[in-house]
Amino acid sequence: MRGVRWRRAVSQAGRSLTVWAVSTLTMLVLAGILPDFRLQSADGDSATVIAVTAAVGAGVFGVLSALVWPLMVRLLLLVPALVLGLLVFFLNGSLLLIALRLTPSGQTEAAPETAVIVAAVMSAVASATGGALAVRDDDAYRRRLYRLADRRRRGGPPGPTGPGTVFLQLDGVGHDVLADAVRRGLMPTVARWLGEDGTGAPPSHRLTPWRTDWSSQTGASQLGILHGSNHDVPAFRWYEKETREVMVCNRPTSAAELQRRAVERTGEGGLLTGDGASRGNLFSGGAGEQALVLSIAARRRGRENRSRAGYFAYFSDPANAVRTALSFAAEVGREIGQSTRARLRKERPRVGRGGLYPLVRAFATVVERDVVVAAVTGDLLAGRGAVYADLVAYDEVAHHSGPLGRDTAQVLGRLDRALALIEKVADHAPRPYRIVVLSDHGQSPGETFRARYGLTLGDLVRAGCGLPVPRKAERTHSGAEARAAVRAALRRPVEEGGERHRPARRRSEPIVLASGNLGLISFPDVPHRMSKEEIDARHPALLPTLANHPGVGFLLVRSEEHGGLVLGAAGAAIPLDRLDEEPGPLAAFGPGAADAVRRTHGFPHTADIMVNSSHDPADGEVLAFEEQIGSHGGLGGAQSRPFLLSPLALSEPVTDGEVLAGAEHVHRVLRRWLRESEGPQVPVEPVRQERAA
Repeated sequence: MRGVRWRRAVSQAGRSLTVWAVSTLTMLVLAGILPDFRLQSADGDSATVIAVTAAVGAGVFGVLSALVWPLMVRLLLLVPALVLGLLVFFLNGSLLLIALRLTPSGQTEAAPETAVIVAAVMSAVASATGGALAVRDDDAYRRRLYRLADRRRRGGPPGPTGPGTVFLQLDGVGHDVLADAVRRGLMPTVARWLGEDGTGAPPSHRLTPWRTDWSSQTGASQLGILHGSNHDVPAFRWYEKETREVMVCNRPTSAAELQRRAVERTGEGGLLTGDGASRGNLFSGGAGEQALVLSIAARRRGRENRSRAGYFAYFSDPANAVRTALSFAAEVGREIGQSTRARLRKERPRVGRGGLYPLVRAFATVVERDVVVAAVTGDLLAGRGAVYADLVAYDEVAHHSGPLGRDTAQVLGRLDRALALIEKVADHAPRPYRIVVLSDHGQSPGETFRARYGLTLGDLVRAGCGLPVPRKAERTHSGAEARAAVRAALRRPVEEGGERHRPARRRSEPIVLASGNLGLISFPDVPHRMSKEEIDARHPALLPTLANHPGVGFLLVRSEEHGGLVLGAAGAAIPLDRLDEEPGPLAAFGPGAADAVRRTHGFPHTADIMVNSSHDPADGEVLAFEEQIGSHGGLGGAQSRPFLLSPLALSEPVTDGEVLAGAEHVHRVLRRWLRESEGPQVPVEPVRQERAA
């Protein structure tokens, strides 16, 4: 044992000396290239003095990076992650300037902007050298990866040796998109798992599609998957009349409240209760280890709230920080180039991609990905029983670039490389791991409702209510038809001037919200969910205007006579209990649509009017009520068909002939797999600690 320790010590010392030598050489090269960076006095020094100066400077910089950098990052945890990423270059350059001041000659000099460049290059070279040397040593490789972990398990009892499970959510990647990416060679890791890489090797995983609820978006799906209930989540955003508040799934206070409601309804902490970790998710799943979890971001910072601390494990290594910052800058440039090319080619459909969007995209595709993957690797090496992590890169890019095309193909390739890295790390974990990959929803292509018809859903609703609309919307064909319908319903002649809207101004204006191609209309002055009869009495033209619009697929309203009622064009009005025999407007939306609509009708906070856009089954297109050319949130097309990629070592998700339908069904499957893997068990007694907001 003593001999092994000595060999490890000598090996570590050798690697450290090699990295130091390479860093010294890098500093000498940069001093010869950059005019504002010198390692000698104005009168000149001997080559030996210059070499010693470079060696001391590189050594001091390395020591400062190892000792001071983690403390600086920990002190900056209160800084937003995006700002922290932008501070990386400045902080690293400052460390180099300090290192140069501590050299024996005292004659070194570097302009601040040059110091930033030198520090970035040296950190990258040192990281690459250390990584290349460590790869040949399994123990060193494991120790290197451990530095990425948030090591909170020190001193704890040895973990179980049974297999653990890691769930990796590829946000927004539909079943058909994944299958197509495998066929095109964009995702070789997934292809190998499915036995479709052309090597003839047997598959290790199976691919299963599943069907979302009507609300095909991350909030509803992930709440159901992690907590076993997404009851009363009708959309991504909705209005609650009793509190007069708009709930938004990706708002920290809303996420915390939704998680509290789910825990209260199920009486259980969640999928990850026990020895679990939640990384980059909207909800915790009851995990004891949480990082970058939105539902805890609204709480007062404390030991139980470590969301931003997840960044520390990654940015505590300056080389990682520099690499991510460089990738961040490259991604911003990539987005600007891609959007400019799309504009010059006059591609259609297209939405605006300016403003802060390039920064938002770079954060989602680079910073969030790197930090989450680093957190997952740390969890694997710490031997946690279950890990659930969300990678949002594809979803963010597809919203603005479309779900199919070159932009998203590049993102899929990078996600596949992340899967390969996690698979490699799992080989060095203290217990075997089963890797499950899944998505929360897909995305459906199509232009926006406004681009096609010249007005928003809100404009159409206001016109149908007889309320003023923007002049540009008034001049559109849809706006003119809506005004004509209002006048016909009110039996009024064509009027000019400001008098025509006066009767409707006495009414409370409706609240119109959009969740992809799903629209929600609520009347805030009525405390209950309005019935069709009440809506017709107040706004006789509103429902016919919406139902007959070519951009609307169907409406859901409450009827005093029939209960739930689906409305469509040409006067179609079908009670929910007759949809199986007479699908009517739902026929184009495929199997399961009627069940999804019926379930949503029973939610307490379903809007007065639920509006689903039209859907073309031939090309799978929908019309988003938001400014997105890849959308999800309602029914229609690929958005309702995500995937579940599971190891063959686990039982079949569903039996032959059974459909995996709804996020709550997926939750039950994942719980079963955790039991099979001897992972954390959801406790029998209700868990109440998650109720604290």
